[in-house]
Amino acid sequence: MATTKSKRKSSSASAKKSDPASSSSPVSQKRTKILKQEEEDLPNASVVVEAPAVNNLPEKVEDHKEEEEDESRFIGDPVPEVEATRQWPHRYLNKTKNTGNIEALKGTVPPKEYIQARRHYTQALVDNRVPFKLGDGAYVQADEGVPYYICRIVEMFEGVDKELYFCAQWFYRAKDTVIQGCYNLIDDKRIFLSEIKDDNPLDCLVEKLKIVRVPLDVDVATKRAMLSNKDYYYDMLYLVPFSTYQNLPPDNEADGNESDSTISCESESNVAVTKVSKIKEVKKPVMRMLDLYSGCGAMSTGLCLGANIADVNLVTRWAVDLNKYACESLQLNHPETEVRNESAEDFLLLLKEWEKLCQSFSLIGGGDSLSVEKDEMEDAEDDGDDDDGGLDEEVFEVEKILSICYGDPKGMKNRGLCLKIRWKNYGPEEDTWEPIDGLGDCQDKIKKFVTEGFKSKILPLPGDVDVICGGPPCQGISGFNRFRNKENPLSDEKNKQLIVYMDIVEYLKPRFALMENVVDIVKFAKGFLGRYALGRLVSMNYQARVGLMTAGSYGLPQFRMRMFMWGARPNEKLPQYPLPTHNVVTRGVSPVEFESNAVVHDDVKVVLEKELFLGDAISDLPPVTNDEERDEIPYAEPPKTEFQKFIRLKKKDMPGFAGEDSSDHLLYDHLPYKCNNDDYLRACEIPKKKGANFRDLKGVRVRADNRVEWEPDVERVYLPSGKPLVPDYAMTFVEGRSLKPFGRLWWDEIVPTVVTRAEPHNQAILHPVQDRVLTIRENARLQGFPDYYKLLGPIKERYIQVGNAVAVPVARALGYSLAMSVKGTATDGPVFTLPKKVPNLEAEENQ
Repeated sequence: MATTKSKRKSSSASAKKSDPASSSSPVSQKRTKILKQEEEDLPNASVVVEAPAVNNLPEKVEDHKEEEEDESRFIGDPVPEVEATRQWPHRYLNKTKNTGNIEALKGTVPPKEYIQARRHYTQALVDNRVPFKLGDGAYVQADEGVPYYICRIVEMFEGVDKELYFCAQWFYRAKDTVIQGCYNLIDDKRIFLSEIKDDNPLDCLVEKLKIVRVPLDVDVATKRAMLSNKDYYYDMLYLVPFSTYQNLPPDNEADGNESDSTISCESESNVAVTKVSKIKEVKKPVMRMLDLYSGCGAMSTGLCLGANIADVNLVTRWAVDLNKYACESLQLNHPETEVRNESAEDFLLLLKEWEKLCQSFSLIGGGDSLSVEKDEMEDAEDDGDDDDGGLDEEVFEVEKILSICYGDPKGMKNRGLCLKIRWKNYGPEEDTWEPIDGLGDCQDKIKKFVTEGFKSKILPLPGDVDVICGGPPCQGISGFNRFRNKENPLSDEKNKQLIVYMDIVEYLKPRFALMENVVDIVKFAKGFLGRYALGRLVSMNYQARVGLMTAGSYGLPQFRMRMFMWGARPNEKLPQYPLPTHNVVTRGVSPVEFESNAVVHDDVKVVLEKELFLGDAISDLPPVTNDEERDEIPYAEPPKTEFQKFIRLKKKDMPGFAGEDSSDHLLYDHLPYKCNNDDYLRACEIPKKKGANFRDLKGVRVRADNRVEWEPDVERVYLPSGKPLVPDYAMTFVEGRSLKPFGRLWWDEIVPTVVTRAEPHNQAILHPVQDRVLTIRENARLQGFPDYYKLLGPIKERYIQVGNAVAVPVARALGYSLAMSVKGTATDGPVFTLPKKVPNLEAEENQ
């Protein structure tokens, strides 16, 4: 076969498909062309290839007979001319009279590179021995040493140049998608359909394949039956923009025919209004969310506000974080949430043990594991009674079981399932954690606790969670980590939480999952961790996509880009990304392979709201000093900007808030990290002007190459402590090129990124006109926290909570997107436009 192929004059055409980035992919190098094709929605992207019945064909056309000795040829009768011009009008522009209709329909002139056809066929013979039909799967010739490409044949035609062609719709292997090096997560027989089609010489076909379409949510037994004697199967569509894996269209659309299902924007808007109206007539069901690595709850707060604005009742039912102060803050602001201060690993182990407990008391289906444990515990207890020798010991009686955890809360180096006990005749100060295997005589109390906990959903079981959100920490990819493992990032303990997050998703099987992380997750080690996360979701049969969003683009004076990865079960609509609402230019460079993942407007003429600056966010806040100690102070003046009016709303007035009414609140957390006396004196010397920093201090000069050096003729200034006014670390930071040490922010600036540390040594964080760093509340304003959101813990801990948070307006916009998917009003495509101003239901209906 290989020798035969090498003799073909046209076989070299297949070499054009080779891709430097992924040599086994026939489509990667065509991305620019295809993205343009998708943008223009060209005719061949919406044509269905439907073979007419052979017994209905007219007499065979004798023109252009193939000689028997030819290697490849079409066989059977050609498709009737009328049918061919109807099915493939872009191939017959010199014969059809509806060219104008095509142009009007598509809004563009068909490109000249479309090969014009003399006639179409439905069957072909390659190598004088391999028959192919329209719709067949096939291997297509590739470069030497490269696996064959995989396609579906969607056209067979003779060109006006009398050459023989087929049009291929390509499949991706997992390693040819953005997953790349994590392809081992995916079944070898699983391939992904693309929307990419192109023309190839007929004799590039190599071998017929049995490729079957499998429903994404089919059970394992059915899938095995469908895969019997098949070479490959596909159950998802893969699209390069936003690295999207999504459910296949209905069968009648799978071959590219969208004409029967296309809905105009006007019609879709009417459908949305109708569905919203129907939802209004009934009580909104509660959607339960689990916030993993929750911090103080910014991400879930924003998601709930956005979803409720769009009339979907999303509630954060559970939250988990290892930082106890963050948990206290979340619990204070969300009393309806079951907040757990524990590691995500222990939480997952607890969930599995909780399921066993529920099964043992017949609350859910499953085994009877506890009955065995009970017998074992009773046997152990009996043995103990025989050995006590009649000694009198104080007997403690369990009055009530208060809580449950997995771990080693007593520090006994014996991890396992533990219960928190209230002892009879003892107060709360005597409560203790006890291993469950030591409570064999308390089965009634355990049963009561588990039964009540099951009813109140103190812990989620598989199927209980509608949404999981969270940002698993990946310190192993941080630029501050000098020992980053680029070769095997998942072997670094600092990155293991990504695995845990995906394990929890796999166990609980939520309807939707939303993962947030720093952009380095798709940069570091060629984006390995981001690819792994996508691979895990797809391996679990979740639809998925990745978007890079900038906080300032959604109404904040902060440049802060983050990665957001959506996941959705097969029967759900994969949520979209909300397009920017404010005119902020994205800073930072996205990885080349993820450039198409940036959530930006393609239309440069779109009119956006004016960007916000630092002054828009904090100019109404009262002045405080470096040594301010009050946690609550009154507002000194009314709000000056629309942003300030919004951020100061009471809970009950906040769009999307669905809890109880609240009274007026004071100004919380408006106190700064107290700089030491030396740093305070340095801050006092920084001029109160735009761009001021340590370079403005006496004794420093800037060279022509923008590096700093000491003024040779100026005596160095020292502080009363004996330390220099200009510290050496400021002069050497980033080889003397940095403007950040003791940098003063200004009213008309956008802050780069709110960080977790409030020290001025290597970042611009000084207030424009006050000699201090920005307060906790000022940082919280830059992150979009409503002023009613109060934080707990030491000052440094509160800065950490704010710096680690997801910007609330970004989360709110994503929550609105989630609600659109839940209601079925989401449009097609990866992005959508938010309603003007603050989203609300009435605005949606009036659009």
